[in-house]
Amino acid sequence: MNRSLTSVQVDGPFFQNLKRKNQYNEELQSCMTRTMEKLLETSTSEHHPGMLLGKIQSGKTRTFIGVMGLAYDHGYDVVVVLTKGTNALVKQTYARLHQEFEERIEADDMRVYDIMSMPQNLRKYELSQKLALIVKKETHNLDRLKEALLETYPGLSGRKILFIDDEADFASVAYEHKREQNLKTMRVIASKINELRSTLNRPSFLQVTATPYSLYLQPEDMTIHEGKVFEPIRPAFTELVPIHGRYVGGDVYFDRADVEGDVASYLYHEVKENELEVMKKMDGRRVKMDRLLTQKNIPNIREAILNFIVASSIRRWQQKQEGSRPEKYSFIIHTERGKHAHAWQGELIRSFEDLLIEGAREESTVFKELIHASYQDLIRSVKALEGNTIPTYNDVYEEVRMSLDEEYIVSSIVNSEKDVTELLDGTGQLQLRAPMNIFIGGQILDRGVTINNLIGFFYGRNPKSFQQDTVLQHSRMYGARPMEDLAVTRFYTTQKIYAVMKRIHEFDRELRHAFERGGHKRGVVFVQRDMDSSIQPCSPNKLLLSNLTMIKPHKRMLPIGFQTGYKTHIKKTVGEIDRRVEQLKKNARYTENGAYLVRLEDAKELIGLIHSTLEMEEGRDFHLEEYHGVLDYLSSENGSGAYVWLLTREKRQIRRFKENGKFENSPDTPGGEKGELSVARKVAVNHPALIMLRQEGKKENGWRGAPFWWPVLVAQRHTSPTVYANKTVK
Repeated sequence: MNRSLTSVQVDGPFFQNLKRKNQYNEELQSCMTRTMEKLLETSTSEHHPGMLLGKIQSGKTRTFIGVMGLAYDHGYDVVVVLTKGTNALVKQTYARLHQEFEERIEADDMRVYDIMSMPQNLRKYELSQKLALIVKKETHNLDRLKEALLETYPGLSGRKILFIDDEADFASVAYEHKREQNLKTMRVIASKINELRSTLNRPSFLQVTATPYSLYLQPEDMTIHEGKVFEPIRPAFTELVPIHGRYVGGDVYFDRADVEGDVASYLYHEVKENELEVMKKMDGRRVKMDRLLTQKNIPNIREAILNFIVASSIRRWQQKQEGSRPEKYSFIIHTERGKHAHAWQGELIRSFEDLLIEGAREESTVFKELIHASYQDLIRSVKALEGNTIPTYNDVYEEVRMSLDEEYIVSSIVNSEKDVTELLDGTGQLQLRAPMNIFIGGQILDRGVTINNLIGFFYGRNPKSFQQDTVLQHSRMYGARPMEDLAVTRFYTTQKIYAVMKRIHEFDRELRHAFERGGHKRGVVFVQRDMDSSIQPCSPNKLLLSNLTMIKPHKRMLPIGFQTGYKTHIKKTVGEIDRRVEQLKKNARYTENGAYLVRLEDAKELIGLIHSTLEMEEGRDFHLEEYHGVLDYLSSENGSGAYVWLLTREKRQIRRFKENGKFENSPDTPGGEKGELSVARKVAVNHPALIMLRQEGKKENGWRGAPFWWPVLVAQRHTSPTVYANKTVK
């Protein structure tokens, strides 16, 4: 359809009520009206829907409810809200819609029904009102919807209907472990919606999702069995949901985390892989329940629980100082799917609670030491937030002691529909029963259920292959957060999982930028190393998230988190690198600003030699083939030949760890225009740059007393945003 966009009015009763209630800002209202314009102007279907693209817990529901209000004001009589297949989400959606449209419901202008409990004898008076039907993406619900629209109330099929698919992640489900089963389920649901659509009078379709990944990483089609093909979803249009000012997402947890002294730099705490093993099942040889406060093989879960209690106490103390009502806080433990593991973790947490309560009442030395260590950890980030009220240790200690003595902590296992339903409050959110709430669970906790005031997240789901939709849905620490809460928030996971989540964040960020640049059909390149080691275009649906690298102009790549080999082992190799560097400088094709243009193969050989001198710590990677592949790709981008700019600096004395205890990650940034990173970015216009920093490696700086070279790869300015897949799905 090529008609000009229909003018959308914002003065209708439904939208005006919502606007008064929610105080939409101009940017959010514009997003809603543009979406409505396109729905009115564009032909949409379940395979070519309109798309509202937001971020995890960033106000997507608020936005699509605003679109619902506009739809009712512009001739739509029925809105079908498709939710994920949990009763908890149905209840939450039902409560939210009743709350948002309260005025119109009381005025007898609108009715909200869960399709499974929709009355069979609605009168003409009731059917004349606007309807919101909540339907789980499940076959029985869809059968009941079909029955309601075509048989019980056939007059509705001729009305104007809008389908809103909330948390639309069908596209990614196919890539999970039960691939065939999921595909068949998707096919059944898709076919039922398609069958229903064919009998309705031009319904409209709007999908709401947080993962642009699901638009990119789909096959052209998927054959389930002969004659049955799963058709991928391609949006008819895409609107980006504005990100509000209080949103805390991947930019905080992964980008700002690298800025020393920033509040965000204190959030992540590394968990060792062997501690996740302890969390899987009860093992009396590894865990002594009467020694939990001192046992050495569970330091992270102990620290996480104590930090949560102390963090909640800090915030509640601050609120009392301000004359505000103290809030209730929550903490999630999500490491396993199995109910046996959850039962064991529940027992572990309750034993911690008992020992801490006993320690608080006795004011034992161990208890005091644990609270002091936790206070020292948290107060760093509390002080990093400008304008924060800073409690003393004694203030916090007394608050913690009182909280434990009065049993302010409650832990709950949430691993079934029944658990969630019983724990929901009147608004459909997970109820916070006490000031400090610990939720232990798995999959059920990440299906869109809202958990308020989350300041602790212990995450250990470690699948063989990570998928973006799954991991992002697990990221419950994303969402609207007061900065004062963020200052006491802590996130616990292994370095391996954290690194994958960081890659997913970078991937997600670049795909969003592609949308902003003008749509997902262009703007990001997908490439892989092929069987013969050449760089080839890559089918996006074959990517493994744990094996991709985002490349963009002037992006840095460097190994972080390593120790050198012993001096006797690496001395000869380091000497060989020294010799080659000098030789390459003498024979360089071209020189500019102290940088030398050398052959690609020579640069790759230098990285290979360096690789053999470094030992990576647990969860840290320095994949030689990845660095070689990225260099191959970047060099191939320029038609003038495969060359790399080489910059070297010597006699460096960098420490292995920063003051905050984290591994040094910026060996290349001594300030000013003459700093090597500044020079690299100046010369890396058409060719990539390789910075080589010769470190003294002294023992007093945390090394082994052996000189070594630290490489930093810098992409050139003239390169397209690229997803490089080191390994792909076979």
